[in-house]
Amino acid sequence: MLLRHALATLAYRAGKALRGAPPDFSGFAPGPGSRTAGEILAHMGDLMDWGASIARGQQKWANSAVQTWDAGVQRFFDGLNAFDAALAAKPPDEALANKLFQGPIADALQHTGQLAMMRRLASAPIRGENYFAADIAEGRVGPEQTPPRREFE
Repeated sequence: MLLRHALATLAYRAGKALRGAPPDFSGFAPGPGSRTAGEILAHMGDLMDWGASIARGQQKWANSAVQTWDAGVQRFFDGLNAFDAALAAKPPDEALANKLFQGPIADALQHTGQLAMMRRLASAPIRGENYFAADIAEGRVGPEQTPPRREFE
C-alpha cells in the first residue's frame, strides 16, 4: 500500500535528519519567532499520533510539550509505528488515504526537510543521498534503517 511505503520513506528520511544531532540542537531556531528543532519534533510526534487516531477511526489531536531530543525522537518513531500498524490492520478507502497523505504524512515530510536544513544551519549537516536507490521497505518504520546506498560527497 502506497501509504505504508510513504510512512517507511518518512522513517528513513526523518531518521537521517534526527540521528546524530548535536546535544543542543533541540533548542536551535533559525531566527527570531521560528520554531525550535525540539518544537518541530514535538509537532511531528503529534502528527503521527493524529494520523494513527484517524486511521483507527477515532480522530484526536493534542499539542504535546517539547521533550528531550532523544525522548522526542523515540516518541516520533513510536507514533510512526502505531500509524503504520493501524494502516496495516485496516487499510483506509481511497478518500481517507488521500486525506491521510495530504495531512499528517505530507506535513511530517515537510518538517523533516526543515530539520535537515536546520542541521546545516546549526553546523551539523547530514549528507544528501540518492533516495531513489535507498532501501526503503513497507513496514520498516523504526529508527534503525539500512545504511545509505549512495550518499553524495
